[in-house]
Amino acid sequence: MGNDIKIAVIGLGYVGLPLARLFATKYSVVGFDINEARIKSLNSGFDSTLEVDAETLKKVLVNSPSAEKGLYCSNLLEDISECNFFIITVPTPVDKNNRPDLTPLYKSSESVGKILKKGDIVIYESTVYPGVTEEQCVPVLEKVSGLVFNEDFFAGYSPERINPGDKEHTVEKILKVTSGSTPDIGLRVDALYKSVITAGTHLAPSIKVAEAAKVIENSQRDINIAFVNELAKIFNLMNIDTQEVLAAAATKWNFLPFKPGLVGGHCIGVDPYYLAQRAQEFGYHPEIILAGRRLNDSMGEYIASQVVKLMIKKGISVNGASLLMLGITFKENCPDVRNTKIVDVIKALTEYGMSVTIYDPLANVKEVKEEYELTTVNSIPKEKFDAIILGVAHAEFLDLNFSELQNDNSLLYDVKGVLGTIADNRL
Repeated sequence: MGNDIKIAVIGLGYVGLPLARLFATKYSVVGFDINEARIKSLNSGFDSTLEVDAETLKKVLVNSPSAEKGLYCSNLLEDISECNFFIITVPTPVDKNNRPDLTPLYKSSESVGKILKKGDIVIYESTVYPGVTEEQCVPVLEKVSGLVFNEDFFAGYSPERINPGDKEHTVEKILKVTSGSTPDIGLRVDALYKSVITAGTHLAPSIKVAEAAKVIENSQRDINIAFVNELAKIFNLMNIDTQEVLAAAATKWNFLPFKPGLVGGHCIGVDPYYLAQRAQEFGYHPEIILAGRRLNDSMGEYIASQVVKLMIKKGISVNGASLLMLGITFKENCPDVRNTKIVDVIKALTEYGMSVTIYDPLANVKEVKEEYELTTVNSIPKEKFDAIILGVAHAEFLDLNFSELQNDNSLLYDVKGVLGTIADNRL
């Protein structure tokens, strides 16, 4: 790979920024995002997603787009016009009816199409169903640019495998699947990623194979978690501790160590719907995939009902009770609140007549308010509560003195199974 490579990364969120930072250690990179506040924050050396620390980010930042290695962040299309690799890492959510929403992909493709040149390669990393890159995104690029696909410009697909909040399995340490719209482009895309991904790459034979591989990774996890969630419901009826059952079963060498819990976020709780919709377009109604989704989506209300039953058993009046919810992000040690299923628990609890206080030291208070119309606090409350739910296993929560937060007769429920014997019960 020569020095003529100039990379644009479109979308500087949990996926795009770590990738742009990594490429910037070797190449000239411009990170593009339509969020002006995000751009200003990144150019000052601060990443609000906490995926890239200030010292690491500042090492690669440069003051303007240049031919030298380094990262410049911008919200101006003209700043990426000289790039020849465009890597699109925008979100791919579902709508309120769980149908894939490709709007961010269409809009980013339109933006790239405006400055696309002959010989350029556009690589998509967003999770999609098989066929989206070539059947949905490429036509947008062709229409806006006036260029011909696989003659004037080319495409690739390399699905993201970022695990938000994970400081051990960072982007360069996760093997990367790559693909291209022609065999030669596949080799070029593979070589680009291989030059920075120390874990290596796997070149898929086609873009559709790479797209399908990504969407089943998270669907597989979703189904396995649904299975242990169903086990939790069964064993709770039998008054058997699910975590103890799983610990015993895990002594077998090939047992898969999944744990029950809430399945949210922008991957596991979303990707199966992309595959399901595509399957239905081909006349097949997926049963296991959608059954897993239904079960996992039911867990918020189930947890709330379990808490209510336990409160009644302890003689705690439910209607009007004060409850502290610890955590609202979709996973531990991560500020991401997208598609968090904690809100399902909160909604059910308020319907029982409880007053819920949400404490999360990592969540963005404004974002939670805008997204869910819920009020959250970043500092630990001073009052005592009738019930506490550990919903997210943030490191800060593990050292809390829970007795200082509990009324004399109160309930401590552990969704994540990390508090040991101090909890009254756990999922």
